[in-house]
Amino acid sequence: MLKKSFICFLSVFALSFLSVISNGCAGRAASAQEYYALGMAYYDLGKFDEAEKWLDRARQKDRTMTASTYNLGRIAYEMKRYEDAAKYFEAVLKKDKDNVLALKAAAYSRIKTGDIELAEKHYAKLLTLVPESADDGYNHALVLFALERYAKAEEVLEKYPAGLLENKDTMLLYARCQAKLKKVEAIDSFFNYLSFNTDAKARYEYAQVLEDNSLYARAIEEYRKSLTEIAATDVNPKKSDIRFALARVLIVADGENAEGITELQNAIGDGFNDIPAVEKILTFKISAANKTSVQNIINGMRKTEQEKKETKKSDTSKTN
Repeated sequence: MLKKSFICFLSVFALSFLSVISNGCAGRAASAQEYYALGMAYYDLGKFDEAEKWLDRARQKDRTMTASTYNLGRIAYEMKRYEDAAKYFEAVLKKDKDNVLALKAAAYSRIKTGDIELAEKHYAKLLTLVPESADDGYNHALVLFALERYAKAEEVLEKYPAGLLENKDTMLLYARCQAKLKKVEAIDSFFNYLSFNTDAKARYEYAQVLEDNSLYARAIEEYRKSLTEIAATDVNPKKSDIRFALARVLIVADGENAEGITELQNAIGDGFNDIPAVEKILTFKISAANKTSVQNIINGMRKTEQEKKETKKSDTSKTN
């Protein structure tokens, strides 16, 4: 309630001050601080276009006012002009390289612009200034993960042991880093995360780690759980992908058992169409009967693929 009253007061002040400036009644030129105050009043009211105009005047009036530049960056970010936002924040950093708020904001903005390398540099600098910041540590690790620097991301996360025990996003990212590094420790990390969270995608990844470590019985169990947890067939991973993974591990775990063939047929029926992935199953030690079944499935997939190509070609010809 107090905040609302304050914003209303700012609104009245802003409009009154604008009238004074516009009519030249003040008998003097407005100062940078006055332009800044007006801009921030508009910012608090959510009127970003007006706020930007007056903050830019403040910046032009006094280029030493980094607050104006910083808040222009905030406005640009709010308006989803991320490249402009990043440039404003980085302009602040040119004058004040250790500005924590500007570093954090610049890193966020560079993620939005897709400049992941630059975002990583900002986070690395930020964490030398505030090494105790677990949130910034997580964001830094997330950027490193995107850059495929998995070992460094894991190292950063390990600096925040409390997050690895309590924060679900940190726990999951840590498990994913270890999985990418092919570490057996990823098994425990995924298990710890899934003990407190229902997440079909993470469970699917956990099953893959188990399969990679030849823990087939546990992998089969987790693939099946993932199938029951997945909400739809068009999410990532798709049900067809999980069914195929389940089929693969069933066939690898017991080359004589036909259950994997049935599951493979189910995967194809659900839309799985990665022929090379199915062909790879033939490289495993499986029974002659299962090999014949897999080959027949591959032949059927190729036939379907060819029919689709011919239909598309026919439709294109008719259109032309």
